Amino acid sequence: MILCVTGPMAAGKNVASDILTKDFAFVSVDCDLLVHQAIENSKDKILSTFGSLAKEKGIELLNTDGKINRRAIGKIIFGKRELIAKQESIVFPETERLIEEFIESNKGKDIVINATVLYKIKAINFCSSVIYIDCFAPLRLYRAYKRDKMSVAQILKRFHSQKTLFLEYKKIAADINRVWNFGSRKRLRRKLELVVKRVRQRI
Repeated sequence: MILCVTGPMAAGKNVASDILTKDFAFVSVDCDLLVHQAIENSKDKILSTFGSLAKEKGIELLNTDGKINRRAIGKIIFGKRELIAKQESIVFPETERLIEEFIESNKGKDIVINATVLYKIKAINFCSSVIYIDCFAPLRLYRAYKRDKMSVAQILKRFHSQKTLFLEYKKIAADINRVWNFGSRKRLRRKLELVVKRVRQRI
């Protein structure tokens, strides 16, 4: 079984992935980390694509250790659809290759792919089901503020950018389970147990 665990900022998808790994013996992969690796693997393409624009804006694309400065890339592309599409066209194919590599190396095991925007790449088709972890916005705002130490304005911008996330998954996922996470870890575990049981019966 391969599950995609997703959801908006501070809804609890990392906690859900942790529960599935520790309590239900899934192996998990964090797509954020794979994207970081994919960015580094695609460094030459990124530099050739965004180098001149970064120079114009006085932004340094490399850290002192020679690795790509992901925040710098974010500053350049944020809110600009054309530039976001360019970056995704470079990074997503490599991310997909890394996901496929992970799945291949864990054949026969139950797998969790922890990802926010897996619907954008073909790897979503490997998933038996999508578990969409959700929570009410005020509680997510509180969690995000406490966890990330970002300004309220920054958090609300992130929330706004993810406002259609559930609809995007609903359009593409053959099986999607929306799990509300506004209680204890134990309560979330019970909900996930029911979803896993139902998906096993279906497949």
